[in-house]
Amino acid sequence: MERRIWIAAACGALAIAAAPAFGQQAYPNKVIRLLVPFAPGGTTDIVGRVIAEPLGKQLGQSVIVENKAGGGGVVGAQELVRAAPDGYTLGVATVSTTAANPAINPKIPYNPTTDFTPIINIAATPNVIAVHPGFPAKDYKAFIAELKKNPGKYSYASSGTGGIGHLQMELFKSMSGTFVTHIPYRGAGPALNDTVAGQVPMIFDNLPSALPFIKDGRLIPIVVAAPTRVAALPNVPTFKEVGLEPVNRMAYYGIIGPKGLPKEVVDKISAAVKQTVAMPDVGKRIQETGSLLILNTPAEFTQQIQAEYAVYKKVVEQQKLKLE
Repeated sequence: MERRIWIAAACGALAIAAAPAFGQQAYPNKVIRLLVPFAPGGTTDIVGRVIAEPLGKQLGQSVIVENKAGGGGVVGAQELVRAAPDGYTLGVATVSTTAANPAINPKIPYNPTTDFTPIINIAATPNVIAVHPGFPAKDYKAFIAELKKNPGKYSYASSGTGGIGHLQMELFKSMSGTFVTHIPYRGAGPALNDTVAGQVPMIFDNLPSALPFIKDGRLIPIVVAAPTRVAALPNVPTFKEVGLEPVNRMAYYGIIGPKGLPKEVVDKISAAVKQTVAMPDVGKRIQETGSLLILNTPAEFTQQIQAEYAVYKKVVEQQKLKLE
């Protein structure tokens, strides 16, 4: 009798010990949030939405885009930092949120090199200075002449204070000896809308979100930040060509998670993103925005974020840039 009781107790203990293992479900087993730290309509939002639905199909669970705009991307990035490291809250990483904004703003409530888990950089995009058709200059030479002739007369729109558009334009101003007033918005979408409407005469923006307006003639491109001239804008020079090579930096759009994301989750998401972008319609849609596909490893993306942050930190120090 005692032996039977002992066996029963032992079996019960084994069952209890094994229950969590058998009860655990493979990742993912519920909806995944993809935080876009800017308002709808900008490049970050475009890339996030292009990839979200097909990525969800690869992972077997829906990936829902949530726009968390504010502070040049800081609001959305901070929400990601506070999320549980379980793979159910991810974010779209940009140069603004992981390099430019933290480099210029000492009050940023996170460390871009230690508070995230980099997963994969999806794409890199050129940036562009574009003006409203009513602006008196239509090419770079005339643009510079107009700004130097009228210091302080004009303003420019950006996706937000501390964002890449803000920091690159401030660097451009420092190097070109010009002065233009900064008008920050809660994302590229609203900034573009006001520039196209003529409320602000110019914008420094990522090319993918500005390109449709350029193609329609509602914005005039002046100069681009890209390794070489962009195929869609063959007559527009790069910053390097006009003698301002330090401004000639592209933006990136990758997937990151909170600090401490398990390696198996990171690897699964990374592989799923690569499979998603390999789908002809998805990769093509991203490239049609003027973006270059990157698709690097988590380790490579980690190094890229660290290097970009170091570059902008140095730029801020050398140019003595401060928040307005």
